[in-house]
Amino acid sequence: MIPALSLILACQLAGEILSRAMQLPLPGPVLGMIFLLLLMSVSGKVQQIVRPTAQFVLQHLSLLFVPAGVGIVAHLGALREHGVGLAVALVISTMLAIVVGATVFVAVAKLTRSNVDD
Repeated sequence: MIPALSLILACQLAGEILSRAMQLPLPGPVLGMIFLLLLMSVSGKVQQIVRPTAQFVLQHLSLLFVPAGVGIVAHLGALREHGVGLAVALVISTMLAIVVGATVFVAVAKLTRSNVDD
């Protein structure tokens, strides 16, 4: 487990260093995941090292939500005060994201279909 976690964290660190050094708009952990994906697609040995640890982490993923739950409980006063506004913002932003995603999908589908027909 230690070699796999070391590899995952090394990829994240490399992504963070690259992101900050080049002032990229992409977060370091995302770049790290891309690096890890590239390593795993090139080397079967990396897949064998990472797979058991990744499966273990995924099986216990719910534990990662505990800090968020504690944060909500710690700020119940603010949630009581601004809860309605937060709920409205969450619903509206979710609906907007769905509408924008569907619109982009339809536009790309039309462009793709028109290019195929030509």
